Order: sequence, then C-alpha cells, then structure tokens
Amino acid sequence: MIKRHSDLVLEITADDPRTIENDINTAVDMARQHAILEGRHGILVTQHGYTSYTVAVSRDVPFGQTHERREFGQHAG
Repeated sequence: MIKRHSDLVLEITADDPRTIENDINTAVDMARQHAILEGRHGILVTQHGYTSYTVAVSRDVPFGQTHERREFGQHAG
C-alpha cells in the first residue's frame, strides 16, 4: 500500500516482498516526476522496518540521483 503524505513523501507498507518492490518502484516514479518539475533535489528511499519504507524528494540527495538508507536495526554503543 502506498500512502501519500504530500508530493514530497510517500509511505510504503506491505508484507509481501514482490508488493514492496512494486510499490517502491511506483513511489520512486511518482517522486521522480515531482523532483524533475522542481529541478533541485533527488530521491531518498528509507527502510524503517522489514515492511515499512518511505520514498521522499530530499534536499540531501543531489538532483537526478536516488539514494537508499536503512533506519532500523542500528544500536548505539
């Protein structure tokens, strides 16, 4: 399932790996369309858990690029 928070942030939640992959690809395409219109930022795909991701147009990513990061399973100290 893709849930749109804004034109800049899309949330993906699914249990099936194939669905996750398809939804991420769709969300990246949607974000890319917005990023191209804006012409300044790239796309950041963030994994929050095994079944939870966000795709966002991000000022931290250079225009024309897509970066991935993981924000779970990291323990401090």
